[in-house]
Amino acid sequence: MAGYVCTIAGGKGGVGKTTTAVNVGAGLQELGYDVAVVDADLGMANLGSMLAVEPERSVHEILAGDAAVSEALTDAPGGLTVIAGEQSLDAFADADPAKLRKVIKTLRAAYDVVIIDTGAGLSHEVAVPLGLADDIVLVTTPDEVAVGDTVKTAQLADRIDGNVIGGLITRVARHTDVAGIDERFGFPLLAVIPDDPQATHEEPLVHNEPDSPAADAYLRLTDALEGVFFDGDTAEADLDTIVDDAWFLDDEETATVEDDEADEERSDDVFGLFN
Repeated sequence: MAGYVCTIAGGKGGVGKTTTAVNVGAGLQELGYDVAVVDADLGMANLGSMLAVEPERSVHEILAGDAAVSEALTDAPGGLTVIAGEQSLDAFADADPAKLRKVIKTLRAAYDVVIIDTGAGLSHEVAVPLGLADDIVLVTTPDEVAVGDTVKTAQLADRIDGNVIGGLITRVARHTDVAGIDERFGFPLLAVIPDDPQATHEEPLVHNEPDSPAADAYLRLTDALEGVFFDGDTAEADLDTIVDDAWFLDDEETATVEDDEADEERSDDVFGLFN
């Protein structure tokens, strides 16, 4: 049976698309699925740097006709298989987004799930992976501009017959108007990911910080997506089940965490004088 292809997209950069792709991929891997994550953000590829991998060949080289898919497959720490990209302008100029179709076809035949991490905006480079997916998951922060751009991305997906199964909101705080954002979406809300100062920058969180609130939220999302991908479950979630008050620090706890982080930075600066 052919594998399932899910594109992770969003209208604005820096909202957590790559983080979502990595953690959903790692979560599905923990459930026993063979997963490959592809960096299709050809202009600002950062999947490799996020996972601290240095692949011998890149997705850009595949799309330029200089490498085979098998040559670019790389196992990240924790075992997640990825095809990472490059950040040079020359690599971006040489890559042909239209060739991504063949890449995904090859991976679909070899993996249970293929996750495509996309760039931001409404370009042809973004439209191609939207059109290749069985289903699309959109990502936004609570920022008003980011939400609006994500809605536009959903409209683009609709124009090319892409299927948006839902979206998630990242960097959610206790006071975030999740219900208000949900009303603007026009597509189901799948998950909220809390703003989590306790989590490290080491991805995937579900491996490196499994007890953190953000990892908990991503694992809940993964469980929901497994049902959608393989069991035909409906995508829409209830706010009461996807938001956990235990995720959110109160103001005093938040201040303590921020003070501790500031102390660590000052300590690093002092000791750095003697290095």
